[in-house]
Amino acid sequence: MSDRAITLIDGNSFYCSCERVFDPKLAGVPVIVLSNNDGCAIARTSEAKALGIKMGAPWFQIRDLCRSEGVRVFSSNYTLYGDMSARTNAVYRDFTPRVEIYSIDESFLDLSDIRERDRVEIARDLRATVRAWTGIPTCVGIGPTKTLAKLANHIAKKVPELDGVCDLTNPRAYDHWLCRIAVEEVWGIGRASLAKLEAMGVDTVADLRDLDPRPVRKALSVVGERIIHELRGLSCLPLELVPARRKGCAVTRSFSGRVTERAMLEQAVAAHATRLGEKLRREGLGTNHVSVFYHTSTHDRDGPQRSVSTTVSLPEATNDTLVLIAAARAGVARTWRAQPDPPWRYSKAGVVTVDLLPLAQTPRALIGQLDRARSGPLMAAMDACNLRWGRASVVPGTAGLASSPKDWSTKFEMRSPRYTTQLTELPTAWAF
Repeated sequence: MSDRAITLIDGNSFYCSCERVFDPKLAGVPVIVLSNNDGCAIARTSEAKALGIKMGAPWFQIRDLCRSEGVRVFSSNYTLYGDMSARTNAVYRDFTPRVEIYSIDESFLDLSDIRERDRVEIARDLRATVRAWTGIPTCVGIGPTKTLAKLANHIAKKVPELDGVCDLTNPRAYDHWLCRIAVEEVWGIGRASLAKLEAMGVDTVADLRDLDPRPVRKALSVVGERIIHELRGLSCLPLELVPARRKGCAVTRSFSGRVTERAMLEQAVAAHATRLGEKLRREGLGTNHVSVFYHTSTHDRDGPQRSVSTTVSLPEATNDTLVLIAAARAGVARTWRAQPDPPWRYSKAGVVTVDLLPLAQTPRALIGQLDRARSGPLMAAMDACNLRWGRASVVPGTAGLASSPKDWSTKFEMRSPRYTTQLTELPTAWAF
């Protein structure tokens, strides 16, 4: 077994835990968080799971159950969740500088310099510190590889006797658990892979570990072979301490209501393009094309269905919001068709781009060259205003003013306050 000790720590029911941090009355109460537009359940506490609420369950199907069982329901509050994630990772870095942020609620830590006999104690100290400083409950899995750390984290969640920490760098724990955990719990084993492994007589993680990697590579590609090596303690997935450069970017939203008018659709894609520009400028990236799509909902069975997409090319790479908006609106103009009777009722739209490059390294166009000398200061000024006074404080008029009603905008009817980032939403204490 390797001397490496990779730790995966994640927040338990992270979105729900963030809500509980600022409302102690939620302790012990079933809580769920819904996706954009209050569409479906994307986070559930153990109490909500016990009521039979499934991940991805549509809100309209579980609404009555939630009301009858006293389930507290929240719209997604990504501003709050993102800030709480940053706070937990700040705690992790107090324990080790080698931290890979894997997702909003999961991070890999390198604890290889900790003596083997001290790792579990350090992990418990880490859990306690995160809980004390942020209020977020966590579980910790330790292994010689990322795959084993992920598996250890799963075991820590499922076995209460472990008190939230499982260490698979310990040979006895490694031998004990790998023959008791179903292979479907291995990171990277999906439905298609699971069916192939079952046909090969694989039931447990130990069964998969003991397979000859060569036939597995033929059946599951190089990914399957890599999983076997990782389960044997041979690291194939190094920590990514520097985030990989973004290769693509998408801003897509479901509408809070159905959109039937071209002007409203153009305003929606203009707002999405505005957000796209903000994301690209934050990382110094540019794009020379914008793909636009919009479609109806398959749930609207009474009306006609339509789904369209198109790509608009630019003369050179840019992250200028005004140029991106013009391209997005051009995409709508290219694909819009006169409404039939009954009309198409569009439910979602988005702007997408791929093959992003650092803007400073992109070539200039010979014909139709964009005015970067004007664009840079203008975009910087807009971003500075939005950073100081809040997102969408300054936007192009075609994207719609923040104070104007938008029938297409995302619905957050049950969103909690953004406690950590908006002073105006902090609770007020009155002295009597």
